[in-house]
Amino acid sequence: MGAQLSNRNMNVKRLVVKVGTSSLVYPTGGLNLRVIDQLAFALSTLCGQGKEVILVSSGAIGVGLNALRLKERPKEISEQQALASIGQSKLITMFNQRFAHYNQTIGQLLLTHDVFDFPASNQHVMDTFDRLLAKHVVPIVNENDSIAVDEMDHRTKFGDNDQLSAIVATHVDADLLIMLSDIEGFYDQNPLTHDDAQLIPTIHEINDDTYAVAGGRGSRYGTGGMVTKLTAAEIMLKDNRQMVLASGKDPAIILDILAGKPVGTWFTPEGKGAVQHG
Repeated sequence: MGAQLSNRNMNVKRLVVKVGTSSLVYPTGGLNLRVIDQLAFALSTLCGQGKEVILVSSGAIGVGLNALRLKERPKEISEQQALASIGQSKLITMFNQRFAHYNQTIGQLLLTHDVFDFPASNQHVMDTFDRLLAKHVVPIVNENDSIAVDEMDHRTKFGDNDQLSAIVATHVDADLLIMLSDIEGFYDQNPLTHDDAQLIPTIHEINDDTYAVAGGRGSRYGTGGMVTKLTAAEIMLKDNRQMVLASGKDPAIILDILAGKPVGTWFTPEGKGAVQHG
C-alpha cells in the first residue's frame, strides 16, 4: 500500500484545493483568520505562476453556528440550512477581502448534485468553470447547503465536500486534488490513539484493507472523516488522477506540494508522476 519517501514529479496545470471546516473554524467556533489569509496567499501565488486553481471550501454551517453563538449543530434541516445561508455569506466576504489583498479575483459557485446528473446543467457549469479559469479567477465552490436535501427521486446533496471536491476535480479535468484536513495524511492506524502510528507517504490503490484502517469522527463543525477522504481519493484514482492529503494548519503547504516535496499522503495511480531522485 505504501512506497518509499521521495520527491514527487508534480506536473500540474489545473488543480482543485479542498479545505475542511476544521481548518477554517476553531473548535470555539471562531474563524481561523491566519489560515484563511495563508490560503489566499498560496492560491494567489499559484495563479501568478499561471496555474488554474479551484477552491472547494467547507465551513458555512460552522461559521453560521458561531455567528448566532450556538454551541451545538441543530438537528432540524431547516435550521441547518438557515445557518448555512448566514455562514456562506460571511465566508465569501472574508475570502473576498483576503484574496483582494493579494490582488486576486474570486468567484462563487454553489452546487447541488443534480447539476452534474443532467447533461445540460452540467455543461453550463463546466462552461462557467472554464470561463472563470480563462479569466484567471479562482472559483470558490461549496455545496448549496441552504437548499440541498436528500430526496428519493431527486438527488441534490453530495453528502460531504470531500466527495464534492473529487467530483469537481474529475469533471473539470484537474491534474491534482489537494485535500487539506486536520490530519497530516493517511496513517497505518489512528494517530490519535496509537503513538506508533506511521504516515503512509504514497498509496497507489484503495481496497477493503485501506478502508478498514480508516475510522473516527470529525469535529462537531464538519461532517467529513477519513472514510470520506478515502472515497474522494478512490474517485480520483479510478479516473487516473492524483490527490494529496495533508494538514491544513498552514496552507503554505500547498506550495510545497506543488514543488514536489514529500508531504502528506500522495494518492497516485501506479506509474503516474515518476518520482525524482536526489
